[in-house]
Amino acid sequence: MAGGAREVLTLQLGHFAGFVGTHWWNQQDAALGRATDAKEPPGELCPDVLYRTGRTLHGQETYTPRLILMDLKGSLSSLKEEGGLYRDKQLDAAIAWCDAGELIRAHHTHKEELYPNNPYLQDFLRSADSDGVWRVKSIPNDKGLPPLTTSATPKPLIPTEGSIRVWSDFLRVHLHPRSICMIRITITMVWSLGSVVYLLAGKQVGESVLKEPKLHFYVEECDYLQILCDLHDGFSGVGAKAQRCYKMKFRARDITWGLLPGPYHRGGETRIPVGTLLNADSFGLVHLTAHSSLVCPLSLDGSLGLRPEPPVNFPYLHYDATLPFHCSAILATALDTFTAPYRLCSSPVSMVQLAGMLSFCGKKVVTAGATIPFPLAPGQSLPDSLLQLGGATPWTPLSACGDPSGTRCFAQSVVLRGIDRACHTSQLTPGTPPPSSLHACTTGEEVLAQYLQQQQPKVMSSSHLLLTPCRVVPPYPQLFSSHSPQGLVLDGSLKGAAVESIPVFGALCSSSSLHRTLEALAGDLTKVDVRRWASFMDAGVEHDDVAELLQELRSLAQCYQDGD
Repeated sequence: MAGGAREVLTLQLGHFAGFVGTHWWNQQDAALGRATDAKEPPGELCPDVLYRTGRTLHGQETYTPRLILMDLKGSLSSLKEEGGLYRDKQLDAAIAWCDAGELIRAHHTHKEELYPNNPYLQDFLRSADSDGVWRVKSIPNDKGLPPLTTSATPKPLIPTEGSIRVWSDFLRVHLHPRSICMIRITITMVWSLGSVVYLLAGKQVGESVLKEPKLHFYVEECDYLQILCDLHDGFSGVGAKAQRCYKMKFRARDITWGLLPGPYHRGGETRIPVGTLLNADSFGLVHLTAHSSLVCPLSLDGSLGLRPEPPVNFPYLHYDATLPFHCSAILATALDTFTAPYRLCSSPVSMVQLAGMLSFCGKKVVTAGATIPFPLAPGQSLPDSLLQLGGATPWTPLSACGDPSGTRCFAQSVVLRGIDRACHTSQLTPGTPPPSSLHACTTGEEVLAQYLQQQQPKVMSSSHLLLTPCRVVPPYPQLFSSHSPQGLVLDGSLKGAAVESIPVFGALCSSSSLHRTLEALAGDLTKVDVRRWASFMDAGVEHDDVAELLQELRSLAQCYQDGD
């Protein structure tokens, strides 16, 4: 691999994490199969960071995500738990490696509903020959991306938004049979119960993931760990437990992306449920921070407190905040941009370097923001577009920490991707005085660095300018109303042309806004009497636990005081 060994194992924990992860892996798959384009030179992002090679039962090489996902039984719909890539029709028995049901079924009996065949999944799985041998994408090599297949294949069936109930309904990537782990009991909204579930099923599921020799190839070949974890339910406890075990056993260096699904999970409630507050906004955040190198909450919600704010607004997107399919697509697009620095082929920033730059002095929680898509009109230069953003923060906040204006940034990692090289600098007529210092820059990297210096003076900034855009081909929802197929912003609506790729401007920031957010969160928790909530008491959450939590939250908030 170019740039040395830096493979990343992804843990994907929870149902909304499944939605975000499915969009994320679909985007990686679309990038692997894109056509050669002079504007999009191959090799800018290294797929080997996230993918691994393998071999099917028929000896055919495969290229699959380096992934372990965990969710509740039922989220697979009609998709087999062992997937289909390594399945032999003569060996119909599953390669099941994580059956947690035996322990639980001894005490509980549930009637299981059969899920109808999903036409989209059936169309996707219909890529096998009559002899059962799968047609698999060619594996990327040092010479670039895999060539597109030249065989005449029918246009794939695209699922409608109304048909999507679970994340597997729009999965477009073959997973390794050792990637999927289904939990066959219910995880409630209680954080500590999430930990209990991990321990109860751990002898078959959780801790066996760490002990199984057949899973060691995932970990032993990896240098880093990234976790996509639900924060609003018991999976925050699962994530914290898994994180600690991996760190103790394998000394994994990690980044945790804590995912909050947004308004749709509240069912029209005007207040955020206490269970969510104690999970996402307290136990989960505090305990994940304790064991992680860096934690970034991601949500389209306006705030983390008891009283929710309206979902965030994107000037160039029309999305339905009540649909997890829409919310997760936007967060996956931002995530694909934030993670670009440690996936570069040349001059990469390692995960530990990125975390170290942003998490100094105990500031292990960062906020995120993105401009999706970046507003670059046809014929416009990058300096022109950046100046049009004005003096305000150019990003839409994605960490439910409220309006970032008026707050201080301590350190930031910024990525701007998908801008054609010809637009990087201003093409002024010789003799014309530059209208700004940005127009006088000679490279796009200099333009971006100068802009960040003007916006956030004396702030430690790491910036990357990439030619590679973010792929948004179906089943990605069409949220764009006034864009070209390359995501450029037009004056009016472009009819009949679907957007295929977009430029994205994203940033991770260690910000003083977290002081305000965490202090407000601690204030909300002081109003909660855990003794009034039987489910928490039954799960072992006591008043002293909440008191200790409040102290830890306020200590964490202290790290982000503006005067520090």
